[in-house]
Amino acid sequence: MIATTTRALGLAALCVVLSAAAAPARADLTWSWSYAGPGIAATGTFVTDDTPDGAGFYQITDISGQRNGVVITGLQPTGTPIPGNEPYAVDNLVSPAVPALTGDGFGYAMQDGTYANVFWAEFLPTPGYLEFFSAPLIATLAASLTTELPVTFSAILIPEPASVTLIAAAAALGLTRTRRRRSAGPA
Repeated sequence: MIATTTRALGLAALCVVLSAAAAPARADLTWSWSYAGPGIAATGTFVTDDTPDGAGFYQITDISGQRNGVVITGLQPTGTPIPGNEPYAVDNLVSPAVPALTGDGFGYAMQDGTYANVFWAEFLPTPGYLEFFSAPLIATLAASLTTELPVTFSAILIPEPASVTLIAAAAALGLTRTRRRRSAGPA
């Protein structure tokens, strides 16, 4: 009876693993990102296409989060600069490798009408990430406010729920095999 139950559990786990592996691929991936620097703290999520380009970068298609408590309202369209940073267009690419961003980086708009563009600055004596921040023309100022400051940046791919299920099913299959070996006594 125990052997039959163990086989049934093992077979059920194998079916879960196979059905998860045969499931259609998702069209997007979700990433957790953050960066910080002098007076800057930004965090959120990206949605990207599921296939990297030849250099290993994924196209960012959506963004959410906040910068210094201000809600991010949208991704700057690829191929355009954030206001105040013309002519430097963003490419909205991210990679799990270092550097995680290109020299064009990603850009976004915030609820208060400000913008940010984070990018890899290879031109620095010690290459690193920079954030270009811009505020639109403020009525009381003669020009818009801009800053360009060094930041530390990270982006981590969040495992898909199907991947987590696949890992759990594989672990369950391993447990049933271990239990069977331990419960099998001398003949």
